[in-house]
Amino acid sequence: MQARHVSRELALLSMGQLPTQPEKLQNKTVDDMLIATVRSLVDEVREMLLTAGAEVQRGNDKLVESEDQLVNSKIRTADINTSQVMLKAAIDLTGTAINRVGQALEFPLMVQFARQPEVKEYAIEILTTVNANRAKIDETIAAALEGWQLNRLPKIDQKILRIAVAELMYLETPTQIAINEAIELAKRYSGEDGYRFINGVLRTISNRLKAAK
Repeated sequence: MQARHVSRELALLSMGQLPTQPEKLQNKTVDDMLIATVRSLVDEVREMLLTAGAEVQRGNDKLVESEDQLVNSKIRTADINTSQVMLKAAIDLTGTAINRVGQALEFPLMVQFARQPEVKEYAIEILTTVNANRAKIDETIAAALEGWQLNRLPKIDQKILRIAVAELMYLETPTQIAINEAIELAKRYSGEDGYRFINGVLRTISNRLKAAK
């Protein structure tokens, strides 16, 4: 596990849990960042389970409605399909939440690498860069989205994209490394097809950045 890979993961999971002011961010210890990382994972799992619970409830309500319609011989295939989609979404979310818990079990390995000074330094540099250039980074991402709005993407995907674009635009990270690292983070923390979506967006951004030079 390379130091900068751990830095990106640490920055990703602590983003939004730490102060945005550079001076306050610089004063944060590795322990502060690790605590923020745990808090982020807990919040994400809680949010997923709440959403999954809501989907189960909606699916159940739809099934009850369908049963009533069956009694009256008015049930439609579309109603059953809708219920199945809702329940599948709930199962998928629950599965993802369980995966997050599994990732938390690997946390001691991150702790071991996070103790290296260069890990904290680069994680702080990423966070500082994203915070300082948030408007431009978001503008760049939004311009590359086709049929999507940035604020409608999963929060974890937004964060992965911001880190990658910060590396591409401000941290002089080679294009292929920035994109590959983002893909690896997406495979680990995003949804099933999240990494493909993120790869496509970053390819578009990198091509536009090259054309603008």
